[in-house]
Amino acid sequence: MSAELKSTNQGQTLILTLSDPALRNAMGPAMYAAGIEALNVAETNPDIRSVVITGEGAHFCAGSDVQRLKANREQPAEVQAQIIESLHSWMEAVRTFPKPIIAAVEGAAVGSGFSLALMCDLVVAAQNSVFATAYSNLALSPDAGASWHLTKMLPRQLATELLLLGDRISAQRLHELGVVNRVVDSGHALSEALALAERINARAPNVMNSIKELVNDASMNSLTAQLAQERNQFVKNLHHPNAGIGIQAFLNQETPNYK
Repeated sequence: MSAELKSTNQGQTLILTLSDPALRNAMGPAMYAAGIEALNVAETNPDIRSVVITGEGAHFCAGSDVQRLKANREQPAEVQAQIIESLHSWMEAVRTFPKPIIAAVEGAAVGSGFSLALMCDLVVAAQNSVFATAYSNLALSPDAGASWHLTKMLPRQLATELLLLGDRISAQRLHELGVVNRVVDSGHALSEALALAERINARAPNVMNSIKELVNDASMNSLTAQLAQERNQFVKNLHHPNAGIGIQAFLNQETPNYK
């Protein structure tokens, strides 16, 4: 069976499933393109308020197909450069997508699969799941934002160790370090991710978008710039119809129904 990215809806949540179980859902250019297209469509669809990314079967994603990497060594360097560019476009699409994205991780999340999980806004991982950069195990350096995310999320020495040695790190350890949001029993990562998505879907979508934008920009902004952005987002959201719905529901002690 060829690799593909499956797209299904559950309520107001889009589920994107990496599908190539024989290769532990290793990603390739077709998946990158399909992922970008799916997010582009979902961005303008008001019926979609959140996205869950998961893998088919026992694993989340093994990164890149090593056989393809081996074959690309016989090709001009530009071939691999273009593939990396398409991978990075997919990663940026996840990072900059205005609606919340949750990774539901079972089994292995390795290489760019680890990076994909880190690109998501929330990570739910099964207790038996393992994460690894693994690049140095193949005499390769990181891609897909691994070095960027890990050095921002973890102490420098730990990030460097994970990148230099390529060792596995457990979901529980990443949870303790604040990288993974929820650790659940094996086989329940997707259901927990969908439950989180439902909680997000019940909140004002314009506010969810604002929060994601604020969080993404915070590390690059000065305090003054971030305060200005918070002011602008707050004023915009106060004058959005959903604020009227939320404030009135609070005063009436009712459950709001946001648009």
